[in-house]
Amino acid sequence: MSPAITSFMWFVAIIAMIPVALWLLKRTPMGGAGGLGVMRSVAALPLSSNQRLVTVEVGQGDERRWLVLGVTAQNITVLHNMAPQSEAAPPQMPAVHPAFAQILSRFRRDQGSTGER
Repeated sequence: MSPAITSFMWFVAIIAMIPVALWLLKRTPMGGAGGLGVMRSVAALPLSSNQRLVTVEVGQGDERRWLVLGVTAQNITVLHNMAPQSEAAPPQMPAVHPAFAQILSRFRRDQGSTGER
């Protein structure tokens, strides 16, 4: 094999290894994968376009804590530190209004009784 072909093959091999190395790095603790499960967002409440309240859970096991944070464009402030709470299901909309299908069937029944089309 000529030296030019060998050099070109090494060049292609190195270029092909770059995405593989980045993929492996992303899945190691050095690349940030070691912190999975240590912190998670519990809730967020926007107060204005650049201010919000955020509740995050940090730690694992008995060391878990919830932090209520005030977040602005300039800084993040810890407003409260508390033990983890039981997460309630999001509130459901009360069934005050009848379902659309019921309204439509009533409308059709009323239209059919008067003979209008």
